[in-house]
Amino acid sequence: MIRKILLTILFTIFVSFGILWLIVDGGYDKQNKFILFLKQIIPTHLAREVRNTLFIIPNLKTENKILKQQVKKYEQGYQGQLFNEEKIVSTSGNTSFKLKEFFLPFPRLDNNLGWAATENSKRAHYLELIDESIFVISGLGETIYFKKENIDSKKLSQKKIQNNISMILKEKKAELIGIRDMFYEDGYLYISLQLKDKNGFTINVYRAKVSYNKLEFEKFFETKEYWQNYNVFSGGRIEKFKNNKILFSIGFSKNYKAPQNKESFLGKIIAIDKSSKEYELVSYGHRNPQGLYFSKIANLIINTEHGPKGGDEINFNFLNKNKTIPNFGWPISSLGSPYKGEEKIFKANGWLQKSHTENGFMEPFKYFTPAIGISEIIFTSSKKLYVSSLRAGSIYVLNLDSNYEKILKEDRLFFGNKRIRDLKFDQENNQFFVIFEYTPSIGVIKLN
Repeated sequence: MIRKILLTILFTIFVSFGILWLIVDGGYDKQNKFILFLKQIIPTHLAREVRNTLFIIPNLKTENKILKQQVKKYEQGYQGQLFNEEKIVSTSGNTSFKLKEFFLPFPRLDNNLGWAATENSKRAHYLELIDESIFVISGLGETIYFKKENIDSKKLSQKKIQNNISMILKEKKAELIGIRDMFYEDGYLYISLQLKDKNGFTINVYRAKVSYNKLEFEKFFETKEYWQNYNVFSGGRIEKFKNNKILFSIGFSKNYKAPQNKESFLGKIIAIDKSSKEYELVSYGHRNPQGLYFSKIANLIINTEHGPKGGDEINFNFLNKNKTIPNFGWPISSLGSPYKGEEKIFKANGWLQKSHTENGFMEPFKYFTPAIGISEIIFTSSKKLYVSSLRAGSIYVLNLDSNYEKILKEDRLFFGNKRIRDLKFDQENNQFFVIFEYTPSIGVIKLN
């Protein structure tokens, strides 16, 4: 009897240590409700202390594994070597996908600095499909490309493309804060670039004629709007639109009054004419739009955006139905909660009310609590939404009805401890290209 009790105690301790290691190591499913419950009980500072003392040996082993991978990545240079192949089964178990991962020659996200660190702002990378090539830009502004056909070999054979981004910054006497997106249309490559100059922080759009030798970017659209302190709420997505226009999203940049002020660019999605460069307001009341997609068939703009603590949103803007410019409510309405230190701001102004419609705003089509760190979104002809995520390391698959009003089925592809920054769909070959931040790497996901 005593032996049985001792074995039970030892087993309980073993399982508890295993769960605790997952939490302090960061390798757990960040949407697992049981572990999230335990994480609420265990303070962050205590988890870090446990990781650095009680779990120092396994923690060092993990760091050593990461270090070896980084050494391998730097040694292979621009080869873009294949380093991982696996089958990913969706959480429903109904669908499986083939994943290949290739190295990118860019700096990895530094977990020790925290996701909101200024340096990590320069470690967010983006990609674009151009004919039979894949273009990639680093957060530091380095541009490379490789041939799409190379994904069938053991290396991508990446080629560096020179550009004039450093000269643009030098002429403006500005500091690069980070690239925020890259978009291609009609022979031009567009980028959104966040910088800091004598006036503060700002975000603008530049474009260059596509070249495999050198990209000569020039100013396309300047917001002329500044904020004084660095933050991660800049938005910056660029997307196709109609009538010779492109869409551009801008975050609220911690200016709480700006999203409801139509005279400000902050917290907005705008359409910019590619010829005249004049703009029009498409929607407002946004917090930090991270994903953007326009469906010509449905005449629908879909955007994803980060909520505060929880409340990540997928928003639908039906252009045929809305008689006025839609307002998505931030910061008056949100299904999230304030972060520590923000409680007084929201309480004093009566903000963060849960209902959007009761306050005259557009209700999210779907929201995620706890937050998934929502990022890019793709809408396919089969009426499926593919939603990528940073925090959850996943792609969520939502099947919609014929009227785009209901979600008929949900599924999820979980990639483990990987943040997905960008997502593009290669319709011709029925496959996705993704950017995983931690290595960083290019992922190719083949749909069955």
